[in-house]
Amino acid sequence: MPPLQYPFRHHRNRLLYALAAALVIALGLLWRSSLLPLTHFLSKYGGDALWALVVFLTFGFLFTRASTLRIALLSLAFAWSVELLQLYHAPWIDALRAIPIGHLILGSTFNVPDLLAYAFGIALGAFA
Repeated sequence: MPPLQYPFRHHRNRLLYALAAALVIALGLLWRSSLLPLTHFLSKYGGDALWALVVFLTFGFLFTRASTLRIALLSLAFAWSVELLQLYHAPWIDALRAIPIGHLILGSTFNVPDLLAYAFGIALGAFA
């Protein structure tokens, strides 16, 4: 007889999470390009929400047995930590931020509304 499973407890499909993350990364790069006629607000905060969604999908990929709530809270803690890290400026981290991939991951300037955009992107992933 198979062991009892908790309701709503499942194992994440890593392939699905990897594909979703790749699609969101592509959408995020398109979103931040000049190809889409977006307002500055949508371009800025939509891109931040998509970045946080990728963080959520990455943690979902890594921790396939963790609850969605745990993945969301971990993702939010990580995203907010990266944002708060933008208050720290030293030559070594500013050199990383000067590299395009470093800028995409670490950002450069602390901005309180980014925290809300991250929460929105992670909530989108959790509800999906």
